[in-house]
Amino acid sequence: MIQTRTTLFWVLLTVVFSVNAQNFKFGKVSEQELKETFNPKDSTAAATVLYRSKNIRFDYTKGIGFKVITDVFERIKIYNKAGFDYATISQTLYKDDSDVESISGLKAYTYNLVNGKVEKSKMEKSAVFTTELSKYRKEGKFTLPNIKEGSVIEYQYRITSPFFYSVDEIVLQYDIPIKRQEISFATPEYFNFKPFIKGYLTVAPKYSSKSGSINLTGSIRSTPGGVAPTTTKYINQNIDYKINSTDYNMSDVPALKEEPFVNDMNNYRSAVKYELQYIKFPEQMQKNYTTTWEDVIKNIYKSSDFGGQLTSNKYFDEDLVVLKKSTSSSIDLMAAIFFHVQNRMTWNNIYGYSVDKGVKRAYKERSGNVADINLMLTAMLQEAGLNAKPVLVSTRGHGIPLFPTMEGFNYVIASVEIDGEMILLDATNKYTSPNLLPTRALNWFGKKIEKDGSSVSINLLPSQLSLENVQMNVKLDENGEVKGKFRSTGHYYNAYLFRNTYGSSNEDDYLEKLENRNNGIEISNYLIKNKKGNGKSVQESYEFVLDKQADVVGDKIYFSPLFHLVEAENPFKQEERKYPIDLMFPKRDKYLVIISIPDDYEVISKPADMNIGMMDNMGSFQYKILSGGRQLQLMIDLKLNQAVIGSEHYSSLKEFFKNVVEKQTEKVVLSKITTNGTSDSTGKSR
Repeated sequence: MIQTRTTLFWVLLTVVFSVNAQNFKFGKVSEQELKETFNPKDSTAAATVLYRSKNIRFDYTKGIGFKVITDVFERIKIYNKAGFDYATISQTLYKDDSDVESISGLKAYTYNLVNGKVEKSKMEKSAVFTTELSKYRKEGKFTLPNIKEGSVIEYQYRITSPFFYSVDEIVLQYDIPIKRQEISFATPEYFNFKPFIKGYLTVAPKYSSKSGSINLTGSIRSTPGGVAPTTTKYINQNIDYKINSTDYNMSDVPALKEEPFVNDMNNYRSAVKYELQYIKFPEQMQKNYTTTWEDVIKNIYKSSDFGGQLTSNKYFDEDLVVLKKSTSSSIDLMAAIFFHVQNRMTWNNIYGYSVDKGVKRAYKERSGNVADINLMLTAMLQEAGLNAKPVLVSTRGHGIPLFPTMEGFNYVIASVEIDGEMILLDATNKYTSPNLLPTRALNWFGKKIEKDGSSVSINLLPSQLSLENVQMNVKLDENGEVKGKFRSTGHYYNAYLFRNTYGSSNEDDYLEKLENRNNGIEISNYLIKNKKGNGKSVQESYEFVLDKQADVVGDKIYFSPLFHLVEAENPFKQEERKYPIDLMFPKRDKYLVIISIPDDYEVISKPADMNIGMMDNMGSFQYKILSGGRQLQLMIDLKLNQAVIGSEHYSSLKEFFKNVVEKQTEKVVLSKITTNGTSDSTGKSR
């Protein structure tokens, strides 16, 4: 027993020593770190953050005031080529008309183990690039040199920001594991921030305080009047204050793993966001920054870059007169204006609810950002006498705002109410239509703004089922080869997704992808209708040949009656699910497959019919197969009636799809007819 305890003591001591012995000073990369070939706690990781620190503090500058200083240091191990992307670092910097954030003190090195020696490669200045994203944002980006499998990289830099009222979200979880991170957020007592923690990690912040001081120097000139001389008083004063610190020190932070059907994984990434509540300097009035959504939206609406754009209408007057003459109803007028703006304008791929060029200039130049185009659309609809309003949106990639803030939205669309029905419009995409938004805008709720600046929440998720109707006629021969004719009709979002993905594709390139996606079928006589007919269904048809779609064993043939269309795997594989299942839109898939079997074969076994449903009418699945003579007829109807399904229903959804996949992969069995016109279940003639 004594020997066991002694051994355990030395093991624990060795572990503690190993952890403490790691050197996280910049430039002190160890040979052990370079030799590591995988993360022992996540062998699938392509890279691992060995250490990261982020220290955020407020510094006072004479004559300027407080600025936010953020010091960043990261050391990353790259295991294989899939991790090479982590050697490119980007940092968004914000600006306004008078101030801008800046980066300084950038140092970056790559370390490799070459013939047993550590080789160090310095990043040159030429590897640093700055890109203007919009008039409010730019991006700094750099790539480290000499990246190989097994490299360790490290970099450090400082961000100086004048925007103390808006501190960036502090990310606590990456797409790769983090072995150790030390994050600190320190503010003078004059600034009161409220933290909002999101994600599923257990976060245990530690709080502390220390003393700080500001040295004020300057002069005050006094002129008393009369014959008394002017006097100058010189000030040199230290003002002591308290600095409140919050530390987030975490070890072995797991990677945020991608899961299917999630609108944006960043919504579930562990992070902390600080909202400035108020500022209170000594002997001054408290200045409140906490606000409501109503205040935020009114401020946005009052802006000349938003609400001011809705009052400018002379630039489109002539075009609007023509459009009004060509229509006889409100719904037709709405559609005519929408398609006019959509066809005229080209989106420059810049988001934002504030205009970039301004609607007048954008209309003239026929291009602009989201706000330029959709505020222009709203203004035209209003000028035409329609009840149109702008709608603020946070896109799927922008996430769901935690609290009222101007940064909570990054997009704007238009709405119009006709005969009691609200229609949502977005003219930035060439393949949308009324009440069909681009998928980037399908993010829960938006805020429709009235003319007085008040707002109301509206649901952005579609409720209409998007139908995919498939018909297939197949002839199966005794060698297991399949020849057939295929026809599909995609409606609503299915049509939109096809156009958005393949609308501008070369047909040969598309057919090559289609063949590869469908087990290498050979396609001929391909036809498509309404490839660019917005709002119309997309129709595809072709003939095909497919080898080895049936197993021929002796005098029997086994095959799935869906052939290459079968879903062979359940898309939901995790044992449990933390996040909502986001399907983007409700959908319905219908299949009718007619199969002609070889003349000298008959059906001896076929899958049983199935009719199952999910609770609360979330989904249903019907499977029916008939046989008669030389033909089989398969009918499938799969419905998913909700765009988003809560994680609490994950187990039932997983079980539902398990049943669907199992049924689709079940086999029909054919048996060869003997000379006396019969067959048996063993395949032996009798």
